[in-house]
Amino acid sequence: MFLGGLIFLVGSAINAFSVNIVMLIVGRLLLGVGVGFSIQSVPLNFSTANLVNYFTPMIEGGIGWSYSLGGAMDPALFIFISAYFLPNTPNSMLEQGHNHKAREMLRHIRGVTDEEVEEEFNDILAANEASKQVKNPWKNIMKRQYRPQLTMAILIPFFQQFTGINVVMFYAPVLFKTIGFGANASLGSSLITGAVNFLATFVSVYGINKWGRRFLFLEGGIQLFVFQVLLGALIGWRFGVTGVVTELPIWYAILVVILICTYVVGYAWSWGPLGWLVPSEIFPLEIRSAAQSIVVSVNMFFTFIVAQLFLTMLCHLKFGLFFFFAFFVAVMSVFI
Repeated sequence: MFLGGLIFLVGSAINAFSVNIVMLIVGRLLLGVGVGFSIQSVPLNFSTANLVNYFTPMIEGGIGWSYSLGGAMDPALFIFISAYFLPNTPNSMLEQGHNHKAREMLRHIRGVTDEEVEEEFNDILAANEASKQVKNPWKNIMKRQYRPQLTMAILIPFFQQFTGINVVMFYAPVLFKTIGFGANASLGSSLITGAVNFLATFVSVYGINKWGRRFLFLEGGIQLFVFQVLLGALIGWRFGVTGVVTELPIWYAILVVILICTYVVGYAWSWGPLGWLVPSEIFPLEIRSAAQSIVVSVNMFFTFIVAQLFLTMLCHLKFGLFFFFAFFVAVMSVFI
């Protein structure tokens, strides 16, 4: 995380002070590397919003984009500084030969006595010793016995991106402006979706062990499918294939926002957090580092693909884009 925060910070600074397209591309590449490092270390989802137009004067002269891009330095600084205070995990201490410190750290994390933590510590110690015998985890993960885990490492992040969530989060202002909101109103509406995404994640934190991972996956999949179909039908009804409409009633715009927020809620308590958590749980220790790298790589690759193709697909498919992603939601629900 320390290195990821530093790389992300450098990339943000380059983007903020870009004077040509090359600097923008280099900055974006560094941002991707920084995010990859951070996600590999701690599989978290971040949702940020550009609030420049609400908390600063309107900036004239076409340089507002540099402020919004430079704003990424804030979370980068937080990651960079907070990583310094994070303790090592018991497993990493064992890898360094600090068995006593590892036992103490595990006891501290669990909040129990040495006797109560001994069984778990011995399990971790045995798994750590087994992982040391593995010289090439990338070769091992290709073995027949690990193919189910490899399949999950590829398909879960693939399906996570093809829920269409990043389309909503990346282009929420564009979507809301298209359906009739003004520039400022569309930005405010995208802020609402970001807040909904953040708050709904806590439902998953509460219910993940109470209701089970599979239940949340399936419930979220059904919710995503239903509301994507409703969104596609509603937008298709008003805009048709031409994408031109003279006037949109207020109730229509509000209904679209409600449907989008409900869709975001379904993602935030299911495929959002579970898309990172479940892969990290199913991999044996001896292949975990390689498998988690595959998860991150597949996720980032399809994030890039979806982001690059979205506008082109929106121009050609129109409201059918929601049905496109609904199809993948149905497939991934059957897969689960």
